[in-house]
Amino acid sequence: MKVLLINGSPNEHGCTYTALSEVAQTLHGHGIETELLYLGKKPVAGCIACGGCGRTGKCVFDDQVNDVLSRLDAIDAVVAGSPVYYAAASGQITSFLNRLFYASGGRMAGKPGAAVVSCRRGGASAAFDQLNKYFTISSMPVVSSQYWNQVHGSTPEEVRRDEEGLQTMRTLGENMAWLLKSIEAGRKAGVPAPVREAPLRTNFIR
Repeated sequence: MKVLLINGSPNEHGCTYTALSEVAQTLHGHGIETELLYLGKKPVAGCIACGGCGRTGKCVFDDQVNDVLSRLDAIDAVVAGSPVYYAAASGQITSFLNRLFYASGGRMAGKPGAAVVSCRRGGASAAFDQLNKYFTISSMPVVSSQYWNQVHGSTPEEVRRDEEGLQTMRTLGENMAWLLKSIEAGRKAGVPAPVREAPLRTNFIR
């Protein structure tokens, strides 16, 4: 099993990385492979609603989005991590996830998803809610913890002193591992995946 952890902070080894690393360490203890994807400091193109992905299965902007799309079948779960900017997720991860989820063509369905946010003081719950919406619109089981998945601190050193926050990350890792193992056990026992109807789209104005 493999979990993709996305670091949406421009700081490669900052607070968000510290939180995601705690989750990854717990997953490793269960024999689950992880990949930590750093989005980098360069601008990430936003979706331009061109519809190209619907025709080709990949985004017209050939960057890390397409790399993940090409490997999506080998990824069993996704953890999206971001710092909090004005009570919202970073611009990098927002643009990345907008394109990744839209271009995935429904292939995210059934994969567990979790959001992780880091903040100095406030706005964490709003950013957390924003990230969770990618999962809840994609038929993905949302993995929770003992508290909202957040850590506090302005530096990695401060985050490491957030004992409750780090415990929340470890609990998240435990819950993610349990759900992945449960899904695998169900698959081996012959439990079928949910039967999904063809999608219906109803516009508010006709």
